Order: sequence, then C-alpha cells, then structure tokens
Amino acid sequence: MTAASTTDTAPAAKMDTHKDRQARIYGVVLIALAVLVVLVFGYGTAGDASFGLSRPRDAWVLPNLVIPAGPFNYVAAAILAFLGARQFLRGGAKWSTVSIAIGLAITVAAFLVWATAGKSFSLVGMLQATMVRAVPIALGGLAGVLCERVAVVNIAIEGMLLAGAFTGALMGSLLGGWGGLAAAVVIGGLFGFILAALVVTYRMDQIIAGVVINLFVLGVTSYVSSQVFAEYRFLNNAPVFRSFKIPLLGDIPVIGPMLFNQNLFVYGALILVGVATYYLFYTRYGLRARSVGEHPRAADTLGINVYRTRYINVTLGGMVAGFGGAWFTLGTVGRFDENMTGGRGFIGLAAMIFGRWHPVGALSAALVFGFADSLQQKLALLRTPIPSEFLAMAPYIATIVVVAGFVGRSRPPAADGKPYVKE
Repeated sequence: MTAASTTDTAPAAKMDTHKDRQARIYGVVLIALAVLVVLVFGYGTAGDASFGLSRPRDAWVLPNLVIPAGPFNYVAAAILAFLGARQFLRGGAKWSTVSIAIGLAITVAAFLVWATAGKSFSLVGMLQATMVRAVPIALGGLAGVLCERVAVVNIAIEGMLLAGAFTGALMGSLLGGWGGLAAAVVIGGLFGFILAALVVTYRMDQIIAGVVINLFVLGVTSYVSSQVFAEYRFLNNAPVFRSFKIPLLGDIPVIGPMLFNQNLFVYGALILVGVATYYLFYTRYGLRARSVGEHPRAADTLGINVYRTRYINVTLGGMVAGFGGAWFTLGTVGRFDENMTGGRGFIGLAAMIFGRWHPVGALSAALVFGFADSLQQKLALLRTPIPSEFLAMAPYIATIVVVAGFVGRSRPPAADGKPYVKE
C-alpha cells in the first residue's frame, strides 16, 4: 500500500468510527427512552386519550381521535426498543439521524397520550398555538440567517426583539397598530445598522457588540417600563392585530386553523421566509451575499462591495427582528412588560443553527420550539402531576436537546464571525 492510499483511507476510517460511535450512543438513548415509556407512561396507565381534530364551529367537523393509552404506549416502547437495537447492527449508522428523530417524536406522542389518558385534548388548538408561538423564534432565526450568511454573528437578536416589542407598544398606543408596527420595523433596522457599523466599519468583536446592544435595550426598556409606563398608562395600551381566516383554505381540517386562520404576524413570517429563501438562493444578490459569507476576499476581487453587502443584510436582519418583536405586544397582549421576550432571541439563534443557516430550516426548527412552548401551556390545563416550573422549562430543554444533538452536524458560513479588512 502506498503512502497516498494510506493518507486517503485514514480520514474515511476515522469518519466511519465516529459514525459507529454516534450510532451506539443514539441506540442507548433510544433504549433508555423505551424503558422510560414503559415504566412511566405505560405501567398503570388506564383509560382512553381523546384528541380533538376540529372545533364545533369548523366547516368540516371531524370525530375525535380516541387512543387506548396503555396499549399505545407499550407499542411505542417496542418501536423505540427496535430502533435502538437497530443502531447496534451493521449499517445502523446510516439511519442514526432518522432513528433519533422518529424516536423523539414517538416519545412525545407517548407523553401526550399519558397526559391525556381519561381526558380530552384539543390537538388542533395546540397546533394553532404552536404556529403562533413559533413566530418570534422563526423571525429571530431568520434575522440570524440574513446576518450570518454575510459572516456577521448577530447575538443582538434578543435586544432587537425587545426593542421591537417596546416600540410597537409605545408607538402603537400613539399612532395605532400599523404605526406601531412600522416603528418597530424601523427601530429593529436601526439597531441592525448600529451593529453593522460596530462590527464592519469599526471591527468590534461581534459577540461583545451584540451583548452591548442586548444590555442597552434591556436597561432602557426596563427603566421606561417601570418609571414612565407605570405613571402614564395610556402610553402602554396598543391595539392588537386580530386573527382572520383565509377563505376556503382556513376550512381545511387540522391544517386550516394552524396556517390559514392566524393574525398578521403568522402570515408575515411565512411570507418573509419564502422571500428570504428566494433572495438568498435564487437571485444574484443572494449569491453575492453568500459569497461574502464564504470567501469575502474572493468576492471583493470580483467587484462585490463586501462592506455594503454586510451593511444591507445586517440592517435587513434587524428589520425582520423588529417585526418579530412587535409580535409580543401588537400580536398578543397589546402592552409591554419588562424583558417580555424571555430569551426568544437566543432560541432563535438555536433555530438558525439547527436549521443549517437556511430560512426554511430555521422555520422548521422554530416549530419544534413553538410546540414545546405551547405544550407546557396546554399541559397546565390538563393538570398533569408534573410541577408547573418544570413545564415552563420545556422550550429551553428542547433548545438544549436539539442544539446538543445536532449542532455538530451543521457547518456555518466559512467566514462567519471574522472581520474583513480591505487591502
């Protein structure tokens, strides 16, 4: 065997070893989940779980989905054990990602059946809430995609969301809903421009710049909320954009209420994801933006203005985050509360990573986190024996699990986080 062939086979063998080790880890996790489902969700569980697939006022009313809780969870445990055992067999590594994804979905289904045993649960209502709660996370992730595709790490998404929420409440109280929405988008774009100036022109550390913006926005909004809004309550009483149903599409069972009977922010998020996908992957401007994120010096030699491209994309990302921030006030309660974003900007970053720096991927990941968020709200109504504090942790636990399990598989743009100095 020649030295060249030895060099070529070594990385391949190392990669195969890594995949086999990962497959065994996933196998252990799946078998552990099978044991959990049997002992906690299966043993002693009696009664039927009834899931509502429609509401009485829907055009087409579907019968409830009734599932015998105990037998279902025993079958779920058997499937988990099979998937886990398969990971130890030859060729199991090829299906590791699919197996763990199916296993997690089955575990969640078993948990839902256990929590709903002997009760009734509106599945369509939870799916509708999932879409609503995924909106700020999806828009935060989309803001991160637009920034990191041009190699600017945007840790300030949380601050931009909070600024959008605050401005939406304040200006919405003075100018109405549309005025507040426009102001939230503008303030988000302003903070995006400030971030671009700090990291592109002055080459400040991108992480520090983002943290500074987050702390600044948190301090200003907290002060105004406690000192000004407490005394002048009329400044914190904005109108809320109500849901409206799209004719025909909104009448589709299950999917209709989830996608086509929502408010402006849900429709806006879906449209922005589609527009961003088309912009980044099907236009020459998007190609230029991605080239700046992958190899800015090569892009510069081809005549692309690296600085201007980064300014534009980071400002656009800030505007998207400002729109997402307005959801907290103009899309839900109509008033601003201190630190009401609750870390959704950071979860948006996790959604961006899990979604592999793609707008559609970020939306898909946001739906996972939105599902966890809506799940803890719905389970509180079912009065499960799980303490409410643990239920409130569900979105953040989902973030840890998803990022810990999949972040190693994602590859950011090659120049991500690196300042560019034109020669």
